[in-house]
Amino acid sequence: MTTLQGNKLVESIFTKIDESFKELQSWRRYLHQHPELSFEEVNTAKFIEEKLINFGLDVQSKIGGNGIIGVLKGAQQGKTIALRADFDALPIDDEKDVPYKSLNKGVMHACGHDGHTSALLGTAKILSKYRDYIKGTIIFVFQHAEEKPPGGAKFMIEEKILNGVDYVFGAHLASNIPLGKVAYGEGYRMAAVDKFEIIVEGKGGHGGSPHQAIDALVIGTNIVNSLQQIVSRKIDPLKSAVVTIGIFQAGTAFNVIPDTARIEGTVRTFDENVRKQVEEEIHSIVKGITSSFHATYKIDYLNGYPALFNHKKETETVSELLSEVFTKEGVIVMEPSMGAEDFAYFLKEKPGTYFKVGSRNDNKSTHFPLHHPKFDFDEHALLNIEKSFVKIVSHYLF
Repeated sequence: MTTLQGNKLVESIFTKIDESFKELQSWRRYLHQHPELSFEEVNTAKFIEEKLINFGLDVQSKIGGNGIIGVLKGAQQGKTIALRADFDALPIDDEKDVPYKSLNKGVMHACGHDGHTSALLGTAKILSKYRDYIKGTIIFVFQHAEEKPPGGAKFMIEEKILNGVDYVFGAHLASNIPLGKVAYGEGYRMAAVDKFEIIVEGKGGHGGSPHQAIDALVIGTNIVNSLQQIVSRKIDPLKSAVVTIGIFQAGTAFNVIPDTARIEGTVRTFDENVRKQVEEEIHSIVKGITSSFHATYKIDYLNGYPALFNHKKETETVSELLSEVFTKEGVIVMEPSMGAEDFAYFLKEKPGTYFKVGSRNDNKSTHFPLHHPKFDFDEHALLNIEKSFVKIVSHYLF
């Protein structure tokens, strides 16, 4: 191998990345045609494993479920970096009219995970050819079940995949950002997501005799109204929180007072203390209202993914590195979002950052938001994810 150093080495790798576009595209389109739901990604995992073995990496599979890692040890000792991609799909019908449309009815890669996986496979393949230059170790983490709490990240981490890791990085395609731009941001960038179900148990009765019943529907409406006052009256206005009710079910007939009501909702927060406070307020409100109506209740409260917190030093480093790849104008601020991402578990364990890579072009087919049945992206964004990862690796390990 020709001896290269610094920027010349990175430029050489970038050239080879550009030359690999057709291969990346073929991987992505295969995955898009064969999506699998969270915790069911058996064939996808096999596809990834076979590629990593072919690249000459040390591979471990079935980690925490269907998770996989590929380990690339450089010729010299040094730091250890983990790069992560997710590979599960969503329960959505693919409505695109394209040759690579999903072949699995009701299942679709509507969040770009097929792209994330293809780009990280490309990164693993290209860097496996430069191991003589690598001073340290790269762990390529292919994570299952990002879309369905409790998520795959938690289970993979519990199997100690981050032992010995110094830094961890992740990227996500973004259809609201133009191709050629990337977005970064330190601190909280995505929210913690919790889910709750409330069952109100009253006493059914005749619609003409409400005094003889305990109306679960009326109790439920009081609960819903009161829950909407948590954020406006209980939470510090300088801190963010969302309480949303998505399901309210009660009754089966117009003249019958229902004996039960079911309420389901979600809570989104950044600050962990606010997260706990909202949960406590929900329990307090439900207990108080049902007690005043002489009803009983059950609450099933699920703490989902934690808030995603990008570490300051690593975020600043990555923003500087990416500005060398995409220019300073091409690196923009990633605004905080109440969406959730279980990469947050990785960042709770190790320093690192999570950034977004623009994937839209002038074609309106690339403008649909994540989780839309017509979601698609400019596949050249895969090259930008790969170049971003290579640039980060070059800083820490070359």
